[in-house]
Amino acid sequence: MIETFELTKTFKAEDIETMALRNVSLKVEKGDFIAVMGPSGCGKTTLLNILGMIDTITLGSYMFFGQDVTRLSEKQKTDLRKRNIGFVFQNFNLIEELTVYENIELPLLYLGWKRKERKKRVEEIISQMKISHRKNLFPVQLSGGQQQRVAVARAIISNPPLLLADEPTGNLDSMHGEEVMSILNELNKAGTTIIMVTHSRRDASYSRRVIHLFDGQIINENLNEMV
Repeated sequence: MIETFELTKTFKAEDIETMALRNVSLKVEKGDFIAVMGPSGCGKTTLLNILGMIDTITLGSYMFFGQDVTRLSEKQKTDLRKRNIGFVFQNFNLIEELTVYENIELPLLYLGWKRKERKKRVEEIISQMKISHRKNLFPVQLSGGQQQRVAVARAIISNPPLLLADEPTGNLDSMHGEEVMSILNELNKAGTTIIMVTHSRRDASYSRRVIHLFDGQIINENLNEMV
């Protein structure tokens, strides 16, 4: 599904150059659940943004389903991202002016789904996430755990093969964090490939592989039972 080779990302500000990632070679198979760990500032979120085609690489290569991402136009990358990748963020990133239903429906509008098809799919997903009774509420009326359920629902509404999660339980208490991780675990069992950035060893225990970054480099990689 994904393969990077000696991926390097450099940020420049005036005369200062910072290397956020250096020579990152990574292979992700369909159905993987990978946790990316490491101290703050080690490049975890930068890696996730590059894999999600939100950011670009400086050197190296990135293959996504056999396509060389570095050779794609911005429009091509946007189209590829919309159809294949869902995102879950620590801060939920819900649109405050939209209801739960409308937030979840939004990706399907962008993809041009017909109204009847959208309605059927949204009803399915809000039932799966156990938030049907809150579909007409606004994000401000929800708890943190409920908002993250909505965010996950929005991320998977179009059945993307890849889900990228950046500290998905970072703003949640332990109980709601466990609920969100259980949802991600079930999605992975159903076939969704997940790459998750986390500081939490508990959250990482749900993954199949753990990749440790330090100073922008992969320093080791463990199977789940070795975490």
